[in-house]
Amino acid sequence: MRLTHLLSAAVISATALFSTIGSAEAAACSNTSAGFEEWKEAFKQQATGSGINARTLDRAFAAVNYSRSTISADRGQKSFKLSFDQFMQKRGGQTIITRGKTMKKNNAALFAKLEQRYGVPAGPLIAIWGMETGFGSFLGKEHTLSAVATLAFDCRRSEFFTDQLYAALELVEAGNLDVNAKGAAHGEIGQTQFLPRNVVRFGADGDGDGHIDMVRSRSDALASTANFLRGHGWQPGAGYQEGEPNFAAIQGWNAATVYQQAIAYIGARIDGE
Repeated sequence: MRLTHLLSAAVISATALFSTIGSAEAAACSNTSAGFEEWKEAFKQQATGSGINARTLDRAFAAVNYSRSTISADRGQKSFKLSFDQFMQKRGGQTIITRGKTMKKNNAALFAKLEQRYGVPAGPLIAIWGMETGFGSFLGKEHTLSAVATLAFDCRRSEFFTDQLYAALELVEAGNLDVNAKGAAHGEIGQTQFLPRNVVRFGADGDGDGHIDMVRSRSDALASTANFLRGHGWQPGAGYQEGEPNFAAIQGWNAATVYQQAIAYIGARIDGE
């Protein structure tokens, strides 16, 4: 669920933060790193006032630093301007199809369970899993809390990412996000790259251990992805190609048309359509 310059429709608009504190109270943003340490302290005071445990904040912010690599990635996204064929080549679409068929066969019981529970077949889930992280092989290298905090501090989308930061802190407090976790440049988490607020909204305990571990548990990551699609209107048994009912749910995953088309195309080949 990587962010595009269009801002993926898969992530909700920031509202939760400002239902608990007034926007006038928000710590000042900046378009440079200047003032980040002061902002952190101001944010911690705000967060304590809105109900986040002070010990959670101290643990979470102990390793938070301004991430220049996150800012660079945020300003330089280009792959979503490619044609469909170019995008498929860049993302290794045929490899995802080939490996995806094997993944479906080797995890048949899991995908059958997910389809029974959420109504989502294996193909689009595997397509997302493969495109986002190569089936969990590369989850990203950025410190998640630093990435989200940096974008909350940055003025470009401060309100949106402040809400993501609050969500990340909720996950830390619930034991569902390690304070040292690493992920993608915008703070996307785990094997299918959920932003924190979407983990809070759609995260599912697929393996039944009482936690939502998007990083180490493929069952949790895939169950959460299926739950996300269901939450965006997925209709069991309906088609998911362009013009079919479930394509709208795929559009909820990412705002880039070429990404939506790739999910539908790869998913269909994996499902044997």
